[in-house]
Amino acid sequence: MTLRLYELKGAGECRFSPYCWRTRLALAHKGLTAELIPVRFSDKDLIAFSGQSKVPVLVDGDTTLSDSWTIAGYLEDTYADRPSLFGGAGGRGATRILNAWMDKVQNPLILRMIVLDVFNGIEEADRDYFRASREQRFAMPLEDVPADRAARIEDFRAGLDFLRDIVAGQPFLSGATAAYADYIVFSGFQWARSISRFELLKADDPLNPWRDRMLGLFDGLAAKAAIPSG
Repeated sequence: MTLRLYELKGAGECRFSPYCWRTRLALAHKGLTAELIPVRFSDKDLIAFSGQSKVPVLVDGDTTLSDSWTIAGYLEDTYADRPSLFGGAGGRGATRILNAWMDKVQNPLILRMIVLDVFNGIEEADRDYFRASREQRFAMPLEDVPADRAARIEDFRAGLDFLRDIVAGQPFLSGATAAYADYIVFSGFQWARSISRFELLKADDPLNPWRDRMLGLFDGLAAKAAIPSG
């Protein structure tokens, strides 16, 4: 049975959604392949069958799922004979805390810093929608949102201190090998890397070796993704 993954598309071959990257990496972790179906912001009709309007959407036979966390849980339970994403029930619970932290704290910081880069990195047909929806969210012109990113980046980097402590003693957040906790955090970095030239980490940040290891996983799955030129 062929799996289908509907994922957000920018201009050209750009695939930048952090939530879609979580699912891509979870599929690779499980040794599963899926047909990748690009969805632009203006292509909501492509995923209308899922009953909602956001990606990722995963179709596995008669099962349709949305939301990256829901998809990860489904993959773990349905393909339990393959490598675990969480390392057991306790690991799943602990990973959910990290999932909430990225979604509620760090990803909003990233968005404020790269939102104009996202606008410039999507197709022309999507820009009116993106501008209107994000200006409503931030209550200001899109060009003004990243004006304070010099201060925002310091808040973002400071929030990563506990992750630096973890990878100081082991190669991945999950231990000797990467797991879904790593994919959650890495997806934020991959989001920025895929659509923006703005550096989230300083060149000497202790997290860089971990990020490099993540880029190399699964035959360089993330490293091979299209990134902005220039």
